[in-house]
Amino acid sequence: MTNQASAQFVGDIPQFYDRCLGPVIFQDYASDLARRAAAFHPADVLEIASGTGISTVALRSALPSSTRIVATDLNLPMLEIARSKLPSNANVVFQQADALALPFANNTFDLIAVQFGVMFFPDKTAAFREARRVLKQDGALLFNVWSAMRANPFAEAAFAAGQRFLPDNPPKFYLTPFGYADVERACANLTAGGFGTVTHEIVRLNKLVPDLTLFARGLVLGNPLIADLHAANIDPDRVAAWIASELRSRFGDEPISMPLEAIVLSARA
Repeated sequence: MTNQASAQFVGDIPQFYDRCLGPVIFQDYASDLARRAAAFHPADVLEIASGTGISTVALRSALPSSTRIVATDLNLPMLEIARSKLPSNANVVFQQADALALPFANNTFDLIAVQFGVMFFPDKTAAFREARRVLKQDGALLFNVWSAMRANPFAEAAFAAGQRFLPDNPPKFYLTPFGYADVERACANLTAGGFGTVTHEIVRLNKLVPDLTLFARGLVLGNPLIADLHAANIDPDRVAAWIASELRSRFGDEPISMPLEAIVLSARA
């Protein structure tokens, strides 16, 4: 993650992000991305914006043990959680890195994978140019992004909660992860960054959510929204309870089946 918001993933936020949100909204997409990555048969993989390592673990499971993975993130607290999930002999190197200034030589990697991180890059064309630089001539960039909020009800509910509890200054965090669903824009950025052929696929899931209270706490406590609530002296548990209630009113009591939608893009160097 490469913006001011990412620097706020500190304190307890990474733990709530990983424990409450990971199993519901990230794990299945990480497995999907890892399966696609394995189809490229890469020997050297760079993961950008690895977060708490949900996608790192999926990549390690899907790729041969001989494949070297370098997992990077700008945010050290999240990277430390990722590091704790894999043994020291897993052939995974963890390293802090900024997507806009990758500390790697030209033509180093066969594949770059990014799980729900591109949306946070403040200059996407510059980030894609950096990715292109460190890829080998026949390398590929593989990443997923969220579709619009209307296709992801959990995001609609969380964003609405911010407007409800902070009407004078609604938090804008959720506009970032759900603000890059325009495929034409992404393709234009990739082309400007030096990539050639670009393909994309919409991936829809129906996810079973066994505990809406736990999930809603992640939507509040697992991202920088919590800082806005603390600043306004608003009880985050009230906000989480409201989100859980909104999701129950739409999908019924737990366990619910909740739709998710993301877009996977692949670009060749």
